[in-house]
Amino acid sequence: MTRNLATATLIALASLVTACNKLGIPTDPTPTEPGSTIFYTAIGASDGIGFGGSSPCLPFADCPTGTGYVQTLRRRLGETGRTVNHQNLSIPGSVLSKAVFDLAASAGRPIDQLAGNFIEREAPFVSTSTTHLTIFAGGNDANTIAFAARSQGGADVNGFVDAQVRQWGTDLEDLVARIRVRAPNARIVALNLPNLAASPYLAGNPTVEKSLMQRVAVGLSDRVNALTARNVLVVDLMCDARLYLPSNYAADGFHPNDGGYAVFTELTLPALRDGTNRAPSTNCAQRSQFP
Repeated sequence: MTRNLATATLIALASLVTACNKLGIPTDPTPTEPGSTIFYTAIGASDGIGFGGSSPCLPFADCPTGTGYVQTLRRRLGETGRTVNHQNLSIPGSVLSKAVFDLAASAGRPIDQLAGNFIEREAPFVSTSTTHLTIFAGGNDANTIAFAARSQGGADVNGFVDAQVRQWGTDLEDLVARIRVRAPNARIVALNLPNLAASPYLAGNPTVEKSLMQRVAVGLSDRVNALTARNVLVVDLMCDARLYLPSNYAADGFHPNDGGYAVFTELTLPALRDGTNRAPSTNCAQRSQFP
């Protein structure tokens, strides 16, 4: 995270704290008649503020004209004619859980304390009024796990990765369970990961490193896919060919640009708005682009 982004995050976090009650839980808006209002909550990292797009947002800002997928989904939900309230909990640089946060520190790539993790920094603040919620986790986690595997995996790098993926999946289930406690009637939509090994930011890396990242990204995506058994709608980013086009990425090759976020929006909207979604593919070509 850049210094400016970290400063903005600190200011925004301070603002969030002042909006909380003495228990540290945000004060909920005045309840409305059931069905009359959509309350959309987003859980994510820098993707949630539209970083990489032409109009990124500050963390926790209202940002109605942002070009990220969260901001665009909010506007599209408004096209239903219903009132849309919005809570964007996304924190740039964050990872899913303390397990990944600690792994990053042990591997020599510590995560900014301001960023933290979804379970501790975002889930407790999900409004009890939430009716619709998106989760996009795994990008920062995949980079952390792949880096740690190269430095700590020893003779069994694949075994190291698989153990981290299993822990990540358990933590993801924990996140969903915590959200259900806060907002038991919310429609939850989770986005899986593209195969990051084929993303532009790794284009110049050796094949062995791409193969490692593929194992991580596919493994994490499979754990997201498994949430369908927990009444979560899963959006399949992994198997959409458009998310492998360099033209849909920002200059860093990791974050989507406006075009990439538009694909996120197109794929997510039916599930979030209508509760309709196709099951994610388990055998598309994008899952195995490297040996």
